[in-house]
Amino acid sequence: MLAILTENLKMNYMTTWLKNWTPEDPSFWESTGKKIAWRTLTITTITLLFSFATWFMMSAIVTKLPGIGFNFTTKQLFWLAAMPGLAGGTLRLVHMFLIPIFGTRHTITIATLIKLIPVIGIGLAVMNPGTPFWVFIVLALTAGFGGGDFSSYMPSTSLFFPKKMIGTALGIQAGIGNFGVSVAQFMTPVMIGIATLGASQVFTKIDKKEVIASFTEVNHDQLAADFNKLNADIQEKIFAGIEKKAMEGIDIKNADNKGFIFASLPEKAKAGAILKLHPKVAKNVLEQLSCKGAKDKEIYLQSASFWYLPILIILVILCWLMLRSVPVKASFREQFDIFRDKHTWFCTITYMLTFGTFSGLSAAFPMMIKALYGNFEGAPDPLTYAFYGPLIGSASRVLFGFVADKTGGAILTTITGLGLITGIVIMLSMNLIAPESMAQFPLFAGIMLAMFFFTGMGNAATFRQYPIIFAHNQRQAAGVIGFTAAIAAYGPFIFSSIIGAVIAATSKANGFFYGLLVFCFIATFVNWYFYNRKGCERPS
Repeated sequence: MLAILTENLKMNYMTTWLKNWTPEDPSFWESTGKKIAWRTLTITTITLLFSFATWFMMSAIVTKLPGIGFNFTTKQLFWLAAMPGLAGGTLRLVHMFLIPIFGTRHTITIATLIKLIPVIGIGLAVMNPGTPFWVFIVLALTAGFGGGDFSSYMPSTSLFFPKKMIGTALGIQAGIGNFGVSVAQFMTPVMIGIATLGASQVFTKIDKKEVIASFTEVNHDQLAADFNKLNADIQEKIFAGIEKKAMEGIDIKNADNKGFIFASLPEKAKAGAILKLHPKVAKNVLEQLSCKGAKDKEIYLQSASFWYLPILIILVILCWLMLRSVPVKASFREQFDIFRDKHTWFCTITYMLTFGTFSGLSAAFPMMIKALYGNFEGAPDPLTYAFYGPLIGSASRVLFGFVADKTGGAILTTITGLGLITGIVIMLSMNLIAPESMAQFPLFAGIMLAMFFFTGMGNAATFRQYPIIFAHNQRQAAGVIGFTAAIAAYGPFIFSSIIGAVIAATSKANGFFYGLLVFCFIATFVNWYFYNRKGCERPS
């Protein structure tokens, strides 16, 4: 009996490689393959969701760091949001080779296990406002572990299903996996109100409307006197944040009296300058000026990271016990043959158009809201809106996975490109990314959400295209899926770092979006010419 149990345990839980796998054989598929394939898809899709969630958790957490005492600049915060993208893209270049060498079981189990590093590390780091910036950079890079997973999960899934179902399977997995971005951005504000491990932090937020109201009640001469008592460096920082047009009409005969000049400014200009200070500094300034507007509340920012811990441990165990590997093997050198085909590079361009834009905007959206609209009266909480973008993009990807199986992917990718071009043109022409008031925010948010919708459509469409474009070699098709996903995963790094630099230099994001517009034109043309037009080289 013991021998039978041991043998059964070995067959069910210790054997890694499947002895036979022929999903194109209808009898094999119905009798054996379907059950294993859907079980694998279910488990790997759940783990992929949390891969995306841990990949993007830093982009949600960074918006709260200044409020609890971290003295990071806007540019540094954008860099923290960008680093997981840099690491994720680089790790995807590694992941794309892993499945043919190590198999699904080992690759996905270990990939899930190592995500405990950023989950624990970031949780500990945010509890100490003295944690240096370089430590956060390292931890942000480790958050990229989750981003790398995609380039092994997708090739793995493509091996388990017959060709006619690959588009649907990949659409389900990628779409639901992408929901992880929304999970991170939705759960962060929920979890920071819940105690898990460690003490709470005091989060400071400055209410511009209340500051303006408070300035109207303060005596001009008293405000001037109190301002002159501020530290000279603080005075300089405040004046650096005052717009030039607000200084028009001020009596310059008192130019040496900074307190008089500040007190003579319009209330909105004074409040705007205060809001550009670090929240903790702004609170102290308002107190010294006998003004109101600083609001404190207790949060547990570490909970935004620690809550993943038990879930990941459970998934590690589940992956090891339930996953198996398809016996499709190839060495590193053999897998490099995809780079000799020009369509590998064309597919990379089109996936950068779709997933690169999705992931890039997902990482940059919260900080864009904060940087572009955060200083206006009635400014929105970035995380109140940011999660809707990835949510819409992910849902769109799931929906259009089924549509692409019926219509083909190329036409949907072309529509995606045209949709993104239209959205960018509207944002540039209506100054939505160089705003002058909160009145522009609803349209800005609406256009951004529409762009997320189109990226989801394109993500589903391109993953339908690639197995058809490389239908002559299933292993190459899987490799191309992995490689294109790797390059597109640099989206968060490219978008966040460049947008951050452009906003820091110009206070608006126009420069970046002009560049994105040109790229969208090129990528849409490539897709239409090679894969969509009548008589194209590889219709898909």
